[in-house]
Amino acid sequence: MENLKPSTQLLDHPGRCIHIGDRESDIYERFCAAKEIGTHFLIRTCVDRLAGDGDHTIADEMEEVAVKGLHRIEVRDSNGGPDQAVLEIRYRKIRVLPPTGKQKRYPALTLTVIHAEERGTPKNRKKIDWKLITDLPVARLIGAILLEQKNRARERQGADERAEAIHGACAGRLMDDASR
Repeated sequence: MENLKPSTQLLDHPGRCIHIGDRESDIYERFCAAKEIGTHFLIRTCVDRLAGDGDHTIADEMEEVAVKGLHRIEVRDSNGGPDQAVLEIRYRKIRVLPPTGKQKRYPALTLTVIHAEERGTPKNRKKIDWKLITDLPVARLIGAILLEQKNRARERQGADERAEAIHGACAGRLMDDASR
């Protein structure tokens, strides 16, 4: 969280800055800090937070969401060979609540939750099941988000240099989209 404000200050337009993070960045205070300084975020989430009026979770709400689209991506199997995955894309704007012990200090936020889950079960690799949370509209992000997650999968498979190039291109596209 320490880098959120300094990295945003490097740009003259905080609204053009989008902080992209993996599960270790799934911190409610980060979401609030981004809103406070006028910047944005896209995080792969690992926490099933309380939603709505607090009587259910994000996962409960996402179970009701129909598939809104399919996206085919190329990935590597556990042996490094090429493979393809078809992802079912679901998304919804959800009122997300802070953790129970922090509800007096932090406000509820309306965020977009995106689930990209692979159809079927692959033979030589783990099934893709990405859960993302953002404060940006999905319409402009969906392609860039999927590219970012593809980058993360490749990065885990050891293609660090190529993954960083894709990540940089994705971040640039997101900043261009945010400025429109």
